[in-house]
Amino acid sequence: MKPDSTGGLSACDIRARLSGTQPAEDPAQVDVAVATRDWRPGFRERLTDTLAPAAVLTPMLDRPDGLSVLFTRRSAKLKHHAGQVSFPGGRMEGRDADVVDTALRETYEELGIRPQQVEVVGFLSPIPTLTGYAVTPVVGLLANETRLTVDRTEVESVFEVPLGYLLDPASQRQGSGNLDRVAYPIEFHFDGHRIWGVTASIMIALREALLQDDGPSGA
Repeated sequence: MKPDSTGGLSACDIRARLSGTQPAEDPAQVDVAVATRDWRPGFRERLTDTLAPAAVLTPMLDRPDGLSVLFTRRSAKLKHHAGQVSFPGGRMEGRDADVVDTALRETYEELGIRPQQVEVVGFLSPIPTLTGYAVTPVVGLLANETRLTVDRTEVESVFEVPLGYLLDPASQRQGSGNLDRVAYPIEFHFDGHRIWGVTASIMIALREALLQDDGPSGA
């Protein structure tokens, strides 16, 4: 089942509902109790004591039939997370002033999207990963005329999923993917793509942020 592709939210709604959100003062600091509340037994124990700050851009496009979310599939030749669905992003480097710089720099390197083509509209809390990172999702709206120049050494392909599909709890499945023999709890499937791991966790956090005022029936 695929719900209304608009999800009932417009670009203006996204701006309004994320208005006032700010990146964490310390991008390496994670509220583990909140961030891991849906994790299965064994997850939290695998977190490292020190997490490295990282950021991803969660890009949205305002299409004629509604908002969509842009995802990448990582190259199968990469050393880490090869072939997995992800958002453009990576580890914060010394040249980055903040998580916005990190997310926009990585997005330009991976997809050729220039920073001026991205309207940053909000932030989600840092999410821990089992590989030792605290990932800050930076939510951005892309300009309609955006054209991609994909770096094939990092990105195998790019695809879009209607925001409404991802906001509908009925679209999520029990997780089957795993990392180091520990299964992630939730994933999404769309047109042959499996969205799981931290990327699925980001979408769930975004759903909570966007629908928090709608009550139980708003999703």
